[in-house]
Amino acid sequence: MNKKLLSILSLAFSMSVFAQTFSDDFESYTVGSYLGPQSPNWTTWTASQEGGSEDVLVSSANASSGTKALYFSSTAANGGPQDVVLPFDQIYNSGNFTFEANFFVESNKGAYFNLQGTNIVAQVWALDCYMLQDGTMKLSNSGTPYINANYPVAQWFNLRIEMDLTSNVWELFIDNVSMGSFSNPTGSIGILDLYPVNPAGEGGNGQSGFYVDDVSYNHISASLPALNGGVTFVDQLSGIAGLTSNVSATVRNLGMNNITSFDITYDYAGNQVTESVGPISLASLATYNHTFAAPVSVAAGSNTLTVTVSNVNGLGADNDPSDDSKVITVNPIVPAAGKVVVGEEATGTWCQWCPRGAVYMDLYEQEFGPYWAGIAVHNGDPMTVTDYDTGIGALIGGYPSALVDRGVDVDPSGMYSDFLTRLQTPPAAFIVNGANWNATTRVLDVSISADFQIAANSNYKIACVLTEDGVTGSGAGWSQSNAYAGGGNGVMGGYETLPNPVPAAQMVYDHVARVIAPGFGGLTNSFPATVNSGETHTVNFTFNLPAGWDENNIHIVGMLIAPNGRIDNAGKATIAEAVANGYVDGTSAGITELDEQIDDLFKVYPNPASDFTVVGLNLKKDAEVSLQLIDVTGKVIASKNYGSLNGASEIVLGTSELTSGVYIIELTVNNEKHTKKLIVE
Repeated sequence: MNKKLLSILSLAFSMSVFAQTFSDDFESYTVGSYLGPQSPNWTTWTASQEGGSEDVLVSSANASSGTKALYFSSTAANGGPQDVVLPFDQIYNSGNFTFEANFFVESNKGAYFNLQGTNIVAQVWALDCYMLQDGTMKLSNSGTPYINANYPVAQWFNLRIEMDLTSNVWELFIDNVSMGSFSNPTGSIGILDLYPVNPAGEGGNGQSGFYVDDVSYNHISASLPALNGGVTFVDQLSGIAGLTSNVSATVRNLGMNNITSFDITYDYAGNQVTESVGPISLASLATYNHTFAAPVSVAAGSNTLTVTVSNVNGLGADNDPSDDSKVITVNPIVPAAGKVVVGEEATGTWCQWCPRGAVYMDLYEQEFGPYWAGIAVHNGDPMTVTDYDTGIGALIGGYPSALVDRGVDVDPSGMYSDFLTRLQTPPAAFIVNGANWNATTRVLDVSISADFQIAANSNYKIACVLTEDGVTGSGAGWSQSNAYAGGGNGVMGGYETLPNPVPAAQMVYDHVARVIAPGFGGLTNSFPATVNSGETHTVNFTFNLPAGWDENNIHIVGMLIAPNGRIDNAGKATIAEAVANGYVDGTSAGITELDEQIDDLFKVYPNPASDFTVVGLNLKKDAEVSLQLIDVTGKVIASKNYGSLNGASEIVLGTSELTSGVYIIELTVNNEKHTKKLIVE
C-alpha cells in the first residue's frame, strides 16, 4: 500500500513545520508481476526498463508484514540486472530526514542499497550500504568508510537512518539500536536505489539474495534561530601517518540572517590554527568550504581533530553554540616499511567512462604519492603497449578497471580499501631504482635492486615499467570519449565541463605506460634458486628513449612480482632520482626496443647486424624521409635524404665497416624524428 501524508506539528517556538511521509508495504500489488508498472512511485535505473530486466517481481515467499515483499538476487560478480529506484518527492537538504526499511538477507548471501543526493540517478552519491554474507554491514560514501556494524543473517531486521541534514549528523539504527553516527560530504537526499550485489572488493562472495519490505521515509522541516553558524563537515585526513594533509571543513549558515564573516579554528595533535573569513555573503542554509592555509602532518596514533567556527559577524557567540564544532578521530595507517603499492588502470581514449579512471589516478597520486605508483595501461589507442594491454586484459572484466598490486578487478573509484590493505602488508623485499642517463644518445640504463627481508627463491620476478606524464598527441585517436560531458552523469574532476569527445588538443594524459620490460609477467630467473633474507640482488635494463618522450616526465617503476602473480612491492623514481640513487651492475635483462612496442612506422632487421641491416618503412602517404646513423657519443656516422617516399620501402645500411657496439638509427619523416637502436656485432 502506498500512502503520502502531510501532517502539521506544533513545536516549542509556536512555529509550524511540515512532515512529509511516504510508506510502502507492497500489499496493494499483484504477486508475480513487476513493481514498476504497478506503482506511481517506484521505477528502474533505466526508466525504459520498468517491467523489464531491471525491474523486480513482487513476491509472497517471505514478508516482514502482511504477505508480500520485494525479492532481489544475483550471482554476477558486478550484480544486477535488477536495479530498482525510488525517487523521493523532492530533494531534501535541510531538516530531519528518516529512511527506514525491513531487510531479510539470505544465508551466505549479501544485500546492497544506496542513497543519492539528487533525483537523477548516478549524479551525486550520498551513501552506500553493503550487507555482507558474514553479517557485516558497511556504510560508506564513494569508498570513504563511515560505520561497520553487524546485522542478523537470515531473519528480518529493521534498518533506520536518521539524518539531521541541517547540521549534517547521520545515525544508523538496527532494530532500534544505534550503531553510530557520522557526517557526510553529501548533504542532500533524493533517491533510494536497491541493487543485488555482494562485491569481492568489499569482502563479499559475489552472491546476493535479499527481501525488502515496509519501506518508508519522512521529513520534518528545520526551525532556525536568527544568527547561527555551524561546522557541518570536516574532511577526513589522508589517513597515512607521516603525510602532510590539508585541513578542510564546511561551514553552514544555520540561521535566518546572512553571515558576513567568521573565525575558524582547527585543533589537532597539540597544534591550533585560527583563520578569519570575510567579508562574505552567506545566505541562510548556504555553505562555505574552507581549506586552511596551514596544513598538518598526520601523526601516528589516535588523535582528534576539532574544527570550530566562532565570532560570527564579529558578534562573538551566536544563537546556538551546540553546532559550532565538529570532531573527527584521525587514526592513520602506518605503512609497512619500504612499501610502495602499484595501481594499474585499464583505460582507452575510446572508453566513455574512462575519464573516471584518470581522475582517481590523479587523486591517488596527489594524496598518497610516496606510497603509490600509478600506471595507466591503454587499450585500442595510440598509447597502447601491446604486451601490457594483453596482460592486463586477461585480468579485468571491462573498461575502466583497476588492479591494486594485481589483486581483484575493481572500478578505479574503488581502489581505496585494497590500497590500504596492501600498504600495510610487509613486502618480501625493498625495491630501489638506480639509473644512468645519457641525454645525447637518450640511452637509459636502469638497475632494479631487491633487498630481501625474507627468504625467497627464483619464482620471484622483476619487471620494469616506464611511465610518462604530460603525454599529448594529435588526431582522432587522441581525443577522449567522455560520458560526463554536460554534467548529466555527475561531477567528475572537471570532465563534466568538457565536450564529448574531448578534442586531442585539450587532452593531456598522465601515468601513461610506455613500456614494460621484459614483459607483463616479469623476468624469468631474476634471482637465484635460493635467496636468503638480507641478500640484495639487482637486475639491469637498457632503454633508448624516443625523441618524442620527455625524460623529465618519466617515472621508473620497478616491480617485484610474487610467485602467485601479485605485485609484492615496487619502487618509483624519476630519472633524476634514480640517477641520484646510483646505478648498480647486476643481471642484464637485455635491451628493450621501445619503438617496437609503440608503432609500426619502421623496423630494423637483422638486429643485431654484422654485414648489413635493413630499415623497413611502411608509409601511409607521401612523406619526406631522411636518415642518420649515430654512434653512442652522438657523432653522425652516415646521413642521407631520400626525398619523397610512400608505401613499403627498404633502406639497406652496410655495417661491415662499423666497430662493434650500439648505434642509433634516427629516421625523420616530415620533420618528425623516430629512433631505434641498432646493435652491430
